[in-house]
Amino acid sequence: MVEKEDVLIESSDDDMDDEIMRETDWLEYPLLPVRDTVVFPHIVTPLFVGRDRSIKAVESATDSDSTIVVVTQKEPEIQDPTIEDLYTIGTEVVIGRTLRMPDGTISILGQGKQRVRIAKFVQTDPYIKVEVKAIYESTEKSLPTEALMRAVLALFEKCVQLNRNLPEDAYVAAMNIDEPGWLADLVTSTLNLEMKKRQEMLETIDATLRLQRLSVVLAQELDVLELENRIQSKVQEEVDKTQREYFLREQIKVMQGELGEADAQTQEINELREKIAATEMPDEVREKAEKELKRLAAMPPIAPEAPIIRTYIDWLVELPWSQATEDNMDIAHAAKILDAKHYGLPKAKERILEYIAVRQLAADKMRSPILCFVGPPGTGKTSLGKSIAEALERKFVRISLGGIRDEAEIRGHRRTYIGALPGRIIQTMRRAETINPLFMLDEIDKLGMDFRGDPSAALLEVLDPEQNHAFSDHYLDVPYNLSQVMFITTANILDPVPPALRDRLEVIYFPGYIEEEKLHIAKQFLIPRQLEENGLTPERLRFSEEAIRHIIREYTYEAGVRNLEREIANICRKVVRRIAEEKKAPRHVTSQSLVRYLGPPQFTFGLAEKEDEIGVATGIAWTEAGGDLLNVEVTLMEGKGGLILTGQLGEVMQESAQAALSYARSHAKELGITNYKFDKLDIHVHVPEGAIPKDGPSAGITIATALISALARRPVHHEVCMTGEITLRGKVLPIGGFKEKVLAAHRAGLKTILIPKKNEKDMIEVPKKVKRDLNFVFVERMDEVLPVALSQKPSDKQS
Repeated sequence: MVEKEDVLIESSDDDMDDEIMRETDWLEYPLLPVRDTVVFPHIVTPLFVGRDRSIKAVESATDSDSTIVVVTQKEPEIQDPTIEDLYTIGTEVVIGRTLRMPDGTISILGQGKQRVRIAKFVQTDPYIKVEVKAIYESTEKSLPTEALMRAVLALFEKCVQLNRNLPEDAYVAAMNIDEPGWLADLVTSTLNLEMKKRQEMLETIDATLRLQRLSVVLAQELDVLELENRIQSKVQEEVDKTQREYFLREQIKVMQGELGEADAQTQEINELREKIAATEMPDEVREKAEKELKRLAAMPPIAPEAPIIRTYIDWLVELPWSQATEDNMDIAHAAKILDAKHYGLPKAKERILEYIAVRQLAADKMRSPILCFVGPPGTGKTSLGKSIAEALERKFVRISLGGIRDEAEIRGHRRTYIGALPGRIIQTMRRAETINPLFMLDEIDKLGMDFRGDPSAALLEVLDPEQNHAFSDHYLDVPYNLSQVMFITTANILDPVPPALRDRLEVIYFPGYIEEEKLHIAKQFLIPRQLEENGLTPERLRFSEEAIRHIIREYTYEAGVRNLEREIANICRKVVRRIAEEKKAPRHVTSQSLVRYLGPPQFTFGLAEKEDEIGVATGIAWTEAGGDLLNVEVTLMEGKGGLILTGQLGEVMQESAQAALSYARSHAKELGITNYKFDKLDIHVHVPEGAIPKDGPSAGITIATALISALARRPVHHEVCMTGEITLRGKVLPIGGFKEKVLAAHRAGLKTILIPKKNEKDMIEVPKKVKRDLNFVFVERMDEVLPVALSQKPSDKQS
C-alpha cells in the first residue's frame, strides 16, 4: 500500500481537480494502446486491434468482465509503447461486441465508461496490465455552466448545418444530454479534431472549463466552415451559370434548326469552307485545310484547341498561293524610274535592267535573282530596293533582320506552343498579298545566334533557288512557294555573313559618293525633299552651290548622304521657325551664313598634314562608313632595341610593323641609315586616334615609309598618301577596299596616291573626276615607293 500511496501523490492534480475527484480503490485492467484515436466516456467507438499484445489484452478482458483501459499513444509510430510513450489519462471502456477478421485482427465496439488515470504497469507480457484510478466528475450545473451548454449547442447546430460530414443525429443526441461533461465529450468526439486537441479535451476534467475550450474550438471551426461555404457557393454559381448557358445554347440551336437558321459556329464553319473553296491552293494545302476544318466542326466552341485551329485555317486562306502582279517589262520605263529616283549606282541599275531583258526572252526558264547590296550607311541601298519595286510594278515588303537571334523568327513556331505564329517570312508574304513581291531583307550582316538556333542557317532555304519553291514553315507545316519572290538583301559589310549564305547571294557593292556626286544628289533629291517636308518652296529658300560644298566638306564626313540631308533639314527648320515667328527669314543660304545655322565647322577639309615632316606618313584605311585617312608617326630614342606600338593596333597590323622594321634594317646601307645602332635604339610607332581599334596589313608600306623617314632623316611629302601590304623582301602586295580608299584620299584633298601595281585593274571603278584630280602611282616594290614619298635631301629637323 505504501507504493500505491506514493504513485497517487505523484499523479495528483491541482486543488481544483481534487475537489471534483473523490478517493477510489486502485483497479487493475488490461491496457489497449491506440493510435490517432481518443475514446471519450459515454461514447460508443469502434476500435481495430492488430498488435499481438493488444489482441491478448482484448481476449483477457472479454474472458473476465469485458472491461479494458484504452489510452492514446503520444507517437503513433511506436510499435511497443512503454509507460513513458502513453498519455496518463485514458478511458475505461466496456467491450460490447467483438469480431475476429480473416487477417487475424479483431474489431471491437466499445463504450467509454469513465476517465481513469494510469498509475503503473503491473505486467507487460503477454499483454500490458495497468493499475488505474477512476476519475469522477461533478454533474452539478451552475448558471455559467448552463449558459456554456446553450452556447455550445448553438454553435454545434450551425456546424452541423454547414458541415455535411456531421450527422444531424449527433445534434439531436446532444440536445437530449443534461450533463455538461457528457455534452462536451459527445461534441468533441463528433468534430474532426487533431489527436492532441482531442487528448487535451479528455484531460480537461472540469466540465465547465471543458465547455469553455470546446466553445472556442467550435467558433474556429464555424469560421472555417462559413468560408468554405462561401467559396462553395461561388463555385456552384459559376457551375450553374455554365450549365444554364449550355442549356440555353442548346435551346437556341433547336429553335434555329426549326427556323432554318444556323448557329454562330455553323455559320463560321460555312464561311471558312467557302473561303477554302475560293482560294486557289495547291492540292496538298487544300487537303490539310479541309482536314483541320473537319476537326473544328466536330469540336464544341469552348474547346481549348478550337481557337488554335481557327487561327491556323485563317492563315492558310489569307496567304497568297497564286495571286501575282504582272511585271512591267519596259526597260526604258525602268531605266527612267531608276535614274529619276537615284543618282549614280550604275552596277545596281545595270543588273536590274539585265533582269528585265532576260525576263522578256526567257520568262519561264529564269529564276528570280537574289541580290545583296553591300555598302556604307546612307548610300541608298534600301531606297533603291523601293525604286526597283516601282520600276517592276511589284509590291514592296521589307523586314529588318538586325538583332534577330531566334531561328523561329524565320521559320515560325510549331502549333504545339501557346501563342504560336508563322515566321517573319510567311507573315510578310501575307502582308504582301501577292506571291511575287520584291522582298527586302535589311541588315543581313547583323543577324545574331544563341541557344535558340541560328537564323542565318534558316535563311539558307529562303535564299536558295533550288529549295525555296517548297519553303517549310514550322507553323504552316505545308510547303510554300517562294521561287517567284525577288529577294534583295542589304549589308554594311560581308564579313559577318556566313560563307554558305554568302554563296547564295549576288553581291553588288555600293561605294561611297565623291563630292561631285553628293552635290548632284543634294540638288536633285535632298534639298527638294526637305523643302517639301518643311513646307517651303524653291522660291522661298535656295542653297548656293558653294554652301552645299561647304556642308559636304566641313559639316559631314561620311561615305553616304544621310548626315548631309540631316544638316540640310536643320537649316530648313531654322528658316521655318523664323517664318512662323514672323521674323525676317533669309531666302538664300550661302557659305558665309552656315555658321549661323549649323555652328562652327565640325571637320577640317584639306590635307592631312600642312607641311613635309620626318617620321610622319599618311596612309588610307577602309571603314564601314567608307574610307578614311590614317597617319603613322615614328619617333626614335635611346634604348635597348625595342619596338613600341601604340594606338590600339591589331595583331596583323603589329606584324606589318615588324616586317617594315625588318625591311628597313636589312636595307640600312642602301637607304642611307648609318647613324644608328639598332641594339641601342628604341623605335616608337604610333597611329593617332588611339580610342579606335585598327587592324589589317594594308598599312605596311605606310609604316615602312615613316620608319625609313625617321631613320634616314628624310621628310615625307605631305601631299602623298599610300596603301599596300609589305613583305620582308620589300614587295608591295594588293589591298581591298580600293575605291573607298581612293575616294577618301580625294575627299581629303591629297594630290598623289601610291597604290599596289596589282590593283591597277580596279581603276575602272574610280570616277573620272577623281582620276583627273589625283596622281596615281602604281608600285610593285618598296624601292619604287620611297623616291615618290620621301624628299631626296635629309633634314636637320627632329622627328
